[in-house]
Amino acid sequence: MATMYYDKDADLSLIQRRKVGVIGYGSQGHAHALNLKDSGVSVRVGLPSASRSRAKAQAAGLDVAEVADVAKWADVIMMLVPDTTAAQLFTDAVGPNLAPGKMLMFAHGFNIRFGTITVRPDVDVTMIAPKSPGHRVRELYVEGAGTPALVAIHQDATGHARAMALSYGKGIGVTRAGVIETTFAEETETDLFGEQAVLCGGVSALIKAGFETLTEAGYQPEIAYFECVHELKLIVDLIYQGGLSYMRYSVSDTAEHGDYTGGPRIVTAETKREMKKMLEEIRSGQYAKGWVQENQTGRQWFEQRRREERADPIERVGAELRALMPFLKPVNVADL
Repeated sequence: MATMYYDKDADLSLIQRRKVGVIGYGSQGHAHALNLKDSGVSVRVGLPSASRSRAKAQAAGLDVAEVADVAKWADVIMMLVPDTTAAQLFTDAVGPNLAPGKMLMFAHGFNIRFGTITVRPDVDVTMIAPKSPGHRVRELYVEGAGTPALVAIHQDATGHARAMALSYGKGIGVTRAGVIETTFAEETETDLFGEQAVLCGGVSALIKAGFETLTEAGYQPEIAYFECVHELKLIVDLIYQGGLSYMRYSVSDTAEHGDYTGGPRIVTAETKREMKKMLEEIRSGQYAKGWVQENQTGRQWFEQRRREERADPIERVGAELRALMPFLKPVNVADL
């Protein structure tokens, strides 16, 4: 069984006696900074002077300063910027301002696992990784609840790294739900695999293939959208609540029969062999090397694929249907 930590295992006073610098103010950054502030922690947000997020952070009542200044001031520094920009930011502004006994934290292990960031040995290096988007970390905290998270220790120079990381976790509310102990390697490799094979890559490809199969056969795009996209949330919510068995219990016998007969025809032995290849590319560092190189050379392929996907017919049909359902609080990416 995995090792789990809860509120009773964490001492909030440890992080309350430290100065915490949150580097970045995106999805996770805003949640961590605000939750820590509300937990009585001294927090300062590190952002470049040209960052558009400065005004948002200041409007929320947070102190904001340059990244280097925050890193110099803080005892605990949480890196909450994109994987592909973290290494350069660390080299330029964070690393030079680390001192013995400080703690550097991450919410994802990418840069430590693949060696794009190397930290001096007299500094603690830990991870608290909430398993939900930042807005839910904030919402659940305000409601008095929390989202599950992972904790990992890469360097324990002080001998107190785990206790301090868990205290930080209590400060953002994740020990309310439970924190599972892992390693930087395990978190990074499983996270990348889950995103590519199931949660993002696998689901997106399956949705599009189903939609295209129906529309190419002459069915109305709107009907295809409902069957292959809209209703997916209903199924995922059932699985989220009670696992595959509860989902199968809740749907019709016909749908359950289709689960057993159709699933193995879509996800075949060949599919699983390809999953194993993807996992090996992640573990070997091949994927990380390619993604880092893509960012270093202008992200031309990535940006082209992004444009193509946003112009896909399924996106147009979906936007039109969602506009007719205001109860969904529809979002248009073009407006963000």
